[in-house]
Amino acid sequence: MTASPQATFVATLVDEWARAGVAHAVVAPGSRSTPLVLALAADGRIRLHVHHDERSAAFLALGIGLATGVPAVVLTTSGTAAVELHPAVVEADLARVPLLVCTADRPPELHHVGAPQTVDQTHLYGRSVRWFAEPGVAEPTASATWRSLAARAVAEALGPPAGPVHLNLAFRDPLAALPGPLPPTRADGGPWHRTVPRPATPAPDAVDEVRSLLAGARRGVIVAGGGSGDAEAVHGLASALGWPVLADPRAPARCPAPATVASFDALLRHEATAERLRPDAVLRLGQAPASKVLGQWLAASGAVQVAVEADGTWLDPDRTAAAMVAGDPSGWCRALSDALGGAPTDEGWAPAWAAAEGTASSAMASAIAAVSTPTEPAVARTLAAALPDGATLVVSSSMPVRDLEWYAAPRAGLRVLANRGANGIDGVLSTAVGAAVATGERTAVLIGDIALLHDTNGLLGLAGRGADLTVVVVDNRGGGIFSFLPQSTTVPPEVFERLFGTPHDVDLVALAEVHGLPGTEVSDLDELASAVASPVEGARIVVVRTDRSSNVAVHDRVHAAVAAALDERGGGDPAQPDGISGAQDGPGPA
Repeated sequence: MTASPQATFVATLVDEWARAGVAHAVVAPGSRSTPLVLALAADGRIRLHVHHDERSAAFLALGIGLATGVPAVVLTTSGTAAVELHPAVVEADLARVPLLVCTADRPPELHHVGAPQTVDQTHLYGRSVRWFAEPGVAEPTASATWRSLAARAVAEALGPPAGPVHLNLAFRDPLAALPGPLPPTRADGGPWHRTVPRPATPAPDAVDEVRSLLAGARRGVIVAGGGSGDAEAVHGLASALGWPVLADPRAPARCPAPATVASFDALLRHEATAERLRPDAVLRLGQAPASKVLGQWLAASGAVQVAVEADGTWLDPDRTAAAMVAGDPSGWCRALSDALGGAPTDEGWAPAWAAAEGTASSAMASAIAAVSTPTEPAVARTLAAALPDGATLVVSSSMPVRDLEWYAAPRAGLRVLANRGANGIDGVLSTAVGAAVATGERTAVLIGDIALLHDTNGLLGLAGRGADLTVVVVDNRGGGIFSFLPQSTTVPPEVFERLFGTPHDVDLVALAEVHGLPGTEVSDLDELASAVASPVEGARIVVVRTDRSSNVAVHDRVHAAVAAALDERGGGDPAQPDGISGAQDGPGPA
């Protein structure tokens, strides 16, 4: 092979990406992408993952970015292969996950003449990308721009806000060639462009503005979701204000602490408790939890609401926020603790929440344990408790993310990740594979059978990826979440099953074995806990069968048990230990 500008161009991109901290690239086989594939393979600083399926490859790269905060490269050949990346690009956009999307393309002279594998890839992903660049076929006269192109792609992907970047790269034959000398680097050896992060400490005038909104509140709540800051900062503020922390599993603040409220969904289904604990101020940190009940309660509360999000993304579907704050949630919690700490609070507020949480969590644990066979709430609760400290749990959308949020007990030492940008079920397995290979840590994924079948190609090559991954599949032979929706009672049963229940006859243990993976089916929760807690080399699939037809009833029984326990403690009677005065103090409706 002879040296060519094209080979030098792609070698420069790879060199610059490595200098900027990129450590992983995922490639799907193809011909037109040969120049960049060879450059990636030749550079030992970037770990190369080869995947047969483009859609799964993109979600694998997304999982790497989700777990590490550093973009991975995903590369395809031209044509419909590039189109297959779109679902992951959309998720990366909405979830603000850094991703470097590289699509190989035919040179200009092969467009609009019927050349094979040639589609219009210019702005292929529309407004879902942070930045799009199409530098054209590499020419030596443009070599001074190559490092800038590569470094800017990483910087744009890191944001703020983080997200996908699309480079559409045209390559001419011959596709295989040797690189020549690369353009000069920065004298310090670092990337060509650097970005300066926002300060972690908010400006005093901004703190004063938020303080003025919250200063009159005597009964507030902190709602913490994904990206809500570190647990110490959040609970430090909660302690200073005497406010509870309603935390979903993605929040580090969902840890054993006096202010933690993990049973908020069940509590707020109880009308008297929801009314009695109505706040006059709400501080929302990061992304919203999945609970629709919580969202409706917040929207109807009339409370002054302040939303803090690291990238300043507008997360306010109910249009209730009085202030949208762009900044580090941990820094804001510390600043507000100093600014608001010591202000008058309702002395009964924190004890009322703590008592309600204790009542609900105890009733919930008893109701879940009372059923001898595995149920979906019990599977989520058991899995979250059994994983060792330092593990990562990836949880699928649909019912798994809700079951984990509603029923898992607070714990420290477990990181929870989920694709909650578009809230889709596609690519969940591949996302978990990406998280596992990027971190090298013990990783598990809680996924439903339909979501697994949606991403079956994520199993391709998994046995050889060195991923410490346990795939826990809740197999209820269909789409269980639809049984919770009005369609389940308004549509004739046979029509519902065909269009929504969508039963399947796939043997998931056999599916694992086809892909060279150990697969097992467990029949009780002790077996599940043992399977999850035991050391594993490589990936495996653990199947737990549940009954879709009775799943709704199981959820209803748990919620009913919580409601009965709350009633037993006195409902809305302020004379009871978990009761407080119904009068509102400070901002909010009377």
